[in-house]
Amino acid sequence: MTEGIVDSASATQVEQSRQAFVAVRAEIAKAVVGQDSVVSGVVVALLADGHVLLEGVPGVAKTLLVRSLAAALSLDAKRVQFTPDLMPGDVTGSLVYDSRTSEFTFRQGPVFTNLLLADEINRTPPKTQAALLEAMEERQVSVEGAPHHLPAPFMVIATQNPVEYEGTYPLPEAQLDRFLLKLNVPLPGRTDEVGMLSRHASGFDPRDLSGLRAVADAADVAAGRAAVARVTVTPEVLGYIVDLCRATRESPSVSLGASPRGATALLRTARAWAWLSGRDYVTPDDVKALARPTLRHRLGLRAEAELEGATVDAVLEGVLASVPAPR
Repeated sequence: MTEGIVDSASATQVEQSRQAFVAVRAEIAKAVVGQDSVVSGVVVALLADGHVLLEGVPGVAKTLLVRSLAAALSLDAKRVQFTPDLMPGDVTGSLVYDSRTSEFTFRQGPVFTNLLLADEINRTPPKTQAALLEAMEERQVSVEGAPHHLPAPFMVIATQNPVEYEGTYPLPEAQLDRFLLKLNVPLPGRTDEVGMLSRHASGFDPRDLSGLRAVADAADVAAGRAAVARVTVTPEVLGYIVDLCRATRESPSVSLGASPRGATALLRTARAWAWLSGRDYVTPDDVKALARPTLRHRLGLRAEAELEGATVDAVLEGVLASVPAPR
């Protein structure tokens, strides 16, 4: 009898946590118009304890999305504009000499936050890009051999411009692989753009987000992550994920296919999407829905395939069409 009461209470808590994230998406939509799939992707990455790479032309609300997410979750957020002269210590922090104590003390950099917006990450040299690797993977920063742990939750949301390549430093494969999702941020449709202008005409100021409510917090993020980790995945679906990733390695258009880390990432994102959708089990459709944003930045195309007009998303479409899904 007691076990039944405990199970019922646990189910109620899980549902409350899920509804909190539904409310987060709705709250962000008050500020960010026409980017529902991108908002959902960022929430999925947060629940799966991963990082996001946003690719889109300037002016499609990438920065506003991060600030709105922080406001809806009552989390701390910081923005770093990545430039060619940015040094690693400008991101992670550095040792500073204190004349009063005659000792060096560590001064934290902007990476010590919950949500770090790495704006135009491909505009800074690889040395500074690499300063984020330990933070993204280990959730800590090491200075002079001493580890400094980052606050929880911690998430990097990086942006890059897909059009302008002059003066940029493409992210190496090892760094791209640290991002759980790569989300393409499209231009809004006409109806959404008209709605956006209507808001601005009515006095909406994207710099003032005081109208957004905090509908969840760090405790809800932790509870959501715990619930996602309990989502059931059958052996058939696990096999389907592996078959999809192996198919990318065998594609004639691909020089670098999805690694086992990519398969693990697809498992994590599919679980988070299933939980957000109100289920405690993963379906093949969940895997299909997250395959492109989870794998697109992990594939490398052959030069001849690119010359023929092939794209990574087209390759993934072919893989999804050719690999049979379990019933």
